[in-house]
Amino acid sequence: QVQLVESGGGLVRAGGSLRLSCVASLRNNRPYTLAWFRQAPGKERDFVAAISRASTTYYSDSVKGRATISRDNTSDKVYLQIDSLKPEDTAVYYCAAFGGHCTAIGCRDRRLYQYWGQGTQVTVSS
Repeated sequence: QVQLVESGGGLVRAGGSLRLSCVASLRNNRPYTLAWFRQAPGKERDFVAAISRASTTYYSDSVKGRATISRDNTSDKVYLQIDSLKPEDTAVYYCAAFGGHCTAIGCRDRRLYQYWGQGTQVTVSS
């Protein structure tokens, strides 16, 4: 069973930065794709960014240019740095894992991901 634990959320002023971390207890030596999604109150869970085991990255238009996803394969950690935060970035951020490779389109589909963390709240004040 893959377990994902996020950390790093909190309250940040608009224009600030935040770095989220996720520890992924990956199994079976599969080429897991790791991703971040977010869900604002009353809205669907949306794709933010994804990274393959080979560090190919994908970003949503809403964070492209402001966010950087990275991973450390030796420790099975994935990070999401978001700069120039906006109030509309306020959401619960979830780490997710898929046990394989995905395309630029496929990686954006939350239905692909088999494993999810519990989420970490990010609140951006104006």
